[in-house]
Amino acid sequence: MLHLRKYRKALAVSAALTVGLAVLGACGTDAVTNDAGLRTVTIGVDAPLTGPLAESGKGIVNSVQLAVQQANEKQVVPGVTFKIKSLDDRAMADRGKVNARRFVRQSDVIGVVGPLNSRVALTMQQTMEQADLTLVSPANTNPALTLGPDWLSGRTARPYKSYFRTVTTDASQGPFAAQFVYKELDKRRVFLIDDDEAYGLGLAATFEAEFTRLGGTVAGKSSISVGDRDFAALAARVANSGAEFVLCGGDYPECARISRQVKAVGGHIPVVGGDAIYVPVYMKVAGNEAEGDIATSVGAPVEIIHSARAFVTNYKIAGFSTPPGTYGGYAYDSAWAIIEAVKGVVADSGSKLPTHSRAAVSAAMPGVTFSGVTGPVSFDQYGDATDKQLTVYVVRDGKWATLSTGIYVN
Repeated sequence: MLHLRKYRKALAVSAALTVGLAVLGACGTDAVTNDAGLRTVTIGVDAPLTGPLAESGKGIVNSVQLAVQQANEKQVVPGVTFKIKSLDDRAMADRGKVNARRFVRQSDVIGVVGPLNSRVALTMQQTMEQADLTLVSPANTNPALTLGPDWLSGRTARPYKSYFRTVTTDASQGPFAAQFVYKELDKRRVFLIDDDEAYGLGLAATFEAEFTRLGGTVAGKSSISVGDRDFAALAARVANSGAEFVLCGGDYPECARISRQVKAVGGHIPVVGGDAIYVPVYMKVAGNEAEGDIATSVGAPVEIIHSARAFVTNYKIAGFSTPPGTYGGYAYDSAWAIIEAVKGVVADSGSKLPTHSRAAVSAAMPGVTFSGVTGPVSFDQYGDATDKQLTVYVVRDGKWATLSTGIYVN
């Protein structure tokens, strides 16, 4: 409950969108009809396509493109052709707000996949909701996005009915990581670091709650800012704190630099992070000091999911230059969830798209269920993924290696 004030502050960014946005909600969705009588609808994609998180963002866009290509080739929705429109949010909240408005104004956009960052989602949700435009994230893990600002105290209320996600949240990931570190690694003292953003705060808060419940001790804590590079003073504090490991709630650029700088001053302890550090570039930034660092990430390893292996093969065949990354499979499933919702709406409307297609698709989303790339895909009453699998990885010989896969049990 330590970070509830910060959660409310973060959510206030979303709530502060002007009443004028309500006008955007009046926009309907008009499919584009070509000379052959085919109807074309657009699936938007919001992700960082420039900056340090661009590789993850491009993997998301490519994966949505693959889903759209396959849906069109297989004529999954007879008479309907899908295309994509991607916008760069630069991992910045204000850009996400602008992009949400742009998607709303483009009348053929039937649903949107994204964003990558929870802080960006906070600024997009209300705009999308007022336009009945479905937003499905393949990467957001902050619980407040679906459970409301008071979720950590046990009071849950879904803020926006048009928002969904295909990944499990930090309500599971943080405690899952805490249990693994406490029970499997036998560590008892942690230094907690968060980046004062929605994702990092959620991960740190849920980890702390479970770790201390189990009997662990917090040796120190600190907040950093996204974009920080010099952690010399913080590294010294960590090294002198007696902590046995660092929990870093944030993205890979900051966590990797913390790992390198803590070890450079003699703090030879591992950094533990969430899915945001489970990327190959983490080791490039942290260098050899990344060895032994740990990440928890959503889902099961690709090598044990048959559908995921097929996805990776098809992705390579498609010839994309950027790898799908951690969230590629979830982006594919997010796009496919929208496609399945459109399929259901068309079937229920006499094989045609109804006039208010956006509202119909949003209403159909809770009933979507299918076998996806990442496993069974469906949504609970909050719009959260029902698949709660998580995996622990460790850096060995400069690469991420699987340690354990399971489900958080309270």
